[in-house]
Amino acid sequence: MSARPGEGTLVSREQHRRRTLLLGVAALLVLSFGPVFGHHFAGGLEHALSGKDHLGPICLIATHEILAPVHYLFHALIGGGLLFALYDRARAWLRVRRAIRPLEVRSPAEGDAVWTAAIAAGVDPLAVRVVEGLPNPAFTVGWWSPRIFVAEALEERLTADQLAALLAHEGAHVDRRDPLRLSLLRFFAHLLFWLPALRRLAADVADEAEIQADDRAARERPLALASALLALASWHQPQWSALPDAVGFAQRVSLLDRRIRRLAGEEPAPASSLTRGSIAAAIVALATVWTSGAIMAHPLPIGAMHHHLTHCEHPGRLPFVHLVCFPDALRSRTDLCPHARRL
Repeated sequence: MSARPGEGTLVSREQHRRRTLLLGVAALLVLSFGPVFGHHFAGGLEHALSGKDHLGPICLIATHEILAPVHYLFHALIGGGLLFALYDRARAWLRVRRAIRPLEVRSPAEGDAVWTAAIAAGVDPLAVRVVEGLPNPAFTVGWWSPRIFVAEALEERLTADQLAALLAHEGAHVDRRDPLRLSLLRFFAHLLFWLPALRRLAADVADEAEIQADDRAARERPLALASALLALASWHQPQWSALPDAVGFAQRVSLLDRRIRRLAGEEPAPASSLTRGSIAAAIVALATVWTSGAIMAHPLPIGAMHHHLTHCEHPGRLPFVHLVCFPDALRSRTDLCPHARRL
C-alpha cells in the first residue's frame, strides 16, 4: 500500500505524542511514590542531614513538625487510593461479566460472513464471538484472554471489506492486549485519584490505542475502515459506555472525527484531555508531597518532641511561631534575632 500524503510527518508526530504520554504517566508515578516512600529506604540519608537544624532563617525542626501530618496524609491517600482502585477494577470486571452473561453468544460458523472476514483480517475466528442483539457493534474485552464480540447484525449492515476492516481493528486490540494495558492505567489513575492529570493522561493513552489499532487495520483497506466507522457511528448506546474495560469500536464524536480524517489522508491535530487546571493541580500536589517527603528525611533531635521544641532554647513554642529564626552567628544581634531576649 502506498503512503498517503503527509503520512510520514503524521506518524512521526503521533509517535512523539505517544512517547510523551507514556513518559508523563511514568513521571507522575515516580514523582508521586518517590517522596512518600523513598526516605524510608534511603539508608544514610538521615545521617547526612543530622545536625542541620536551620536552612538560612528557616527552622527545619519546626518545618518538620508542621509537614509531618501532611506526609502522613499522603500515606493515607495512597492507602485509600489502593482500596479504591482495587474496588473499581473488581467492579469493572463484574460489570462486564454481568453484561455478557445474558447475551446469546456463539462462535462464527466456518464459511459464514464473520468467519470469512476474520480470516481476511488475519484474526483467529476462535477469538471472535457473535452476539444477537448486541447494543454495541463490536468491542474487545478480557484481561488474560481477550475476545472480540460483534453484533450479528453486522453481517447485513456492513460489506465484506468493512467487516474485515472492523475485525482487523479489534484484532489489533487483542494482539496488543489493550484491555489489560488500559485497565492497569485506570488502576493507577484511581490509585492516585488526587492527581487528575494522571486520569486525563490515561484517557489520552486510550485514544492513542484506538489510533494505533486503526493504523494496523488500515494497511490494506483504509477507506473500508473509514466507511465502517461512518456506518456505525450512530450505533453506540449510552448504557454500554458504563463498561470501562470494554475497548469498543464506536467512540465519542471528537475522536471519531479525528479517526476518519486520518484515514482520509488528512493530518488532524490530536486533542488532549489535559487541561491547565489539571496540570496546575498536579504541580501543587507534587510540590507538596516532595516538600513533605524531603523534610521527613531530616531527623528530629532527641530533645525535640511533638509540639515541644527544645532546640535553640525555645521550649514550648508552637512550630508556626518558631518557623523563622536565625543561626547562632547572628543571635548576638538583638535587632536580627526576634528570639534573642530568650537566650
